[in-house]
Amino acid sequence: MAESESPLFSWIVFKTLSRKARTLRHPDNLVAAHLSLINAASSVISPQSIVQRSCHLLSAGLLLGLSLLGGCTAEDSGYQRVQTGAEDGTGRAYMGREIADVMTSEHGALWLDRPQRDEEELPQRLLRALQLNASDVVADIGSGTGFFTVRLARLVPSGRVYAVEVQEALVDTIRVRAERQGLRNVTPVLGGVSDPALPENRLDLALIVSSYHEFAFPREMLEKLEYAIKPGGRLVLVEYRAEDETIPIAALHRMSEAQIIREGEAAGLQYRETLDVLPQQHIVVFTVPIEER
Repeated sequence: MAESESPLFSWIVFKTLSRKARTLRHPDNLVAAHLSLINAASSVISPQSIVQRSCHLLSAGLLLGLSLLGGCTAEDSGYQRVQTGAEDGTGRAYMGREIADVMTSEHGALWLDRPQRDEEELPQRLLRALQLNASDVVADIGSGTGFFTVRLARLVPSGRVYAVEVQEALVDTIRVRAERQGLRNVTPVLGGVSDPALPENRLDLALIVSSYHEFAFPREMLEKLEYAIKPGGRLVLVEYRAEDETIPIAALHRMSEAQIIREGEAAGLQYRETLDVLPQQHIVVFTVPIEER
């Protein structure tokens, strides 16, 4: 049976994840290493060999640690302790869904920028489905190495793309990558595990691709994003389908459409539609209610 978490539990989890996060932090060469991995990614890397643990490096981001928000009970927060024994789980659940652990090895960077991704996930189809205007202001939440950031930037030449990460090294990686590609409309942002650190009422769209399921504080993140998005603006969650057992992704790294909608609405967002245009992923679209502003 699930057990309400305590401040002590949150602190223990925070310390554990912090130790894992430090294994990635090589101050002198991590940015260069990330960019090197992006350039070196090739078909030699088997997606099946790393997919179980590297759905999104976050991205190792937006959740690599847990802050001391513990102390909330299951009744007033939706968070619980669980004991499922899942190797890639965190032992914490939100609204009945165990929060997935984060991939913290360099395989994550390879996974994000693997050449096969264009064929497996059809990212251009996703980008077309977003129907962006050239002047839109967009946030790529959990932007990782910038796979979607640079593609979004080219679609909004008169707008802006905020690339949000919690690891400073990844933020620097995105900054260098954007500069090398001549993209002046990219703003890297060092966010937190429960706050993306974005300006209020600024975004036309926030995009979260295959990383929301790893957010340490999903409710808080969605609530903060709601304030950053303009009234009537969109928040788009893209996650591998839990309903399809043939998808070679670990169970905790997939989400059902119903669960995504449930969590979005719990944060005050309005469900708009689900776009079934990708071979393996849901595209679930929410809007920020106009009447709340």
